[in-house]
Amino acid sequence: MRRLIQKVLVANRGEIALRVIRACREMGLHTVAVYSDADRGALHVLHADEAYRLGPAPATESYLRGDLILEVARRSGADAVHPGYGFLSENTDFADACVTAGVTFIGPPGSAMRRLGSKTKARQAADAAGMPRVPGSVTGLASVEEAEQVAGEIGYPVMLKAAAGGGGKGMRAVHRAEELAGAFVAASSEAERSFGSGEVYLEKLIERPRHIEIQLMADDYGACIYLGERECSVQRRHQKVIEEAPSAVVSEDLRRRMGEAAVRLALSAGYINAGTVEFLVDAEENFYFLEMNTRLQVEHPVTEMVTGLDMVQMQLRVASGEPLGIRQQDVRLRGHAVECRIYAEDPENSFFPSPGRITQLVQPGGPGIREDCGVYAGWVVPLDYDPMLSKLVAYGETREIAIDRMLRALDEYVVGGIKTNISLFQRILRDEDFRAGRIDTGYLERLLESDPLVEAGDVPEDIVAAAAALFSAVATQREPVAVTVQESRWGLSARREGLRA
Repeated sequence: MRRLIQKVLVANRGEIALRVIRACREMGLHTVAVYSDADRGALHVLHADEAYRLGPAPATESYLRGDLILEVARRSGADAVHPGYGFLSENTDFADACVTAGVTFIGPPGSAMRRLGSKTKARQAADAAGMPRVPGSVTGLASVEEAEQVAGEIGYPVMLKAAAGGGGKGMRAVHRAEELAGAFVAASSEAERSFGSGEVYLEKLIERPRHIEIQLMADDYGACIYLGERECSVQRRHQKVIEEAPSAVVSEDLRRRMGEAAVRLALSAGYINAGTVEFLVDAEENFYFLEMNTRLQVEHPVTEMVTGLDMVQMQLRVASGEPLGIRQQDVRLRGHAVECRIYAEDPENSFFPSPGRITQLVQPGGPGIREDCGVYAGWVVPLDYDPMLSKLVAYGETREIAIDRMLRALDEYVVGGIKTNISLFQRILRDEDFRAGRIDTGYLERLLESDPLVEAGDVPEDIVAAAAALFSAVATQREPVAVTVQESRWGLSARREGLRA
């Protein structure tokens, strides 16, 4: 069914909000930004046609307030909401509330998210679809005793995971039985803080797998295609650091088998719009279902680079009721793309967060370079949210060319006033094992152990929390950042002064 979309509210912040706004503008759609007090002068606010305040800096009082976001949609006349990723992007209640309010949710229906967004329910769906998966529980664990029983059945080492989230939150590797009780409490508590649900499940920890994911896109008419795979094995504490498309080791046959399995799972759940099915792959090319992300992924730019498709615009068209307009046989992968997540953190000091004012910003460019950025010189990076500054992407005809272009771009990248992880990427991209494609999910930890870049030990969570409180206290006493935006054809200066309370 066709649904007219004319004005899109972007229920997010930073680089992904700006990415969606740009896609909308190219399609002639009006955009509405929302912001917290910490983001009043943010780039996504400056670029949108309209901008409305949600509330104080904490996400629980702003970006996670679905009721406030829908009230902004009503006030602004927005007829669609794009959630980006994170925040409310996989919140089934919010997706349903959008429908109830007569607002198009640019993502899968709440029913499909309920079947696949929960990690435990997705495992049940994978079993029903005949997909191979990692041994473990298919429902949330009710107690430490139940976790001990499952672990005893499948054998150690095991991994505890949050049922409602991702991004490395609520995950704990357990190698011995005596570690399980403490890890269970820690994983459940972190999951509750991060996702509002403390439910965790347990699965067998596969040693040295590769993390490969399949990008899907499905429409209202039963068509579902896969857009190749992404290699996401370079991780630190289960958080992706570098992503590539395609994988250096995935054969055409393995790509087809994984893609068809992912499509089969999506169709069985009535899935619509963009989604990603994640797998672990061993050295013998056996693949195991891991989870499904029922949203746009952070790393979608590398897929766009090698397919030539604009995934956000595809999302918008599907949400408006248009058919995909592309068949599986039309999907062609050309060249290679690498993405680095640039963070405000200090890799030489245990990756400690580095919030503060950006005093200088020199961004890279040239052939094959794309940057999805959410900051500018003069901006104060808050400690209230994920510290990602931008996503730097390099494209080349071959993997080697893409890597060399990325190194050149990283050499050009200058961020003054705060620390970044740029030096970490330079080190990885020059490493012989990485350049040869000899990577797995434990690769980065081994690299750092063999030639430490950081000081001994990770920063305890209580110290990080204390630093965050101190930074917030100091930040509230600072003078507001003076932002000067030159007038452009989109009239950014006028919109900056016309922010809505």
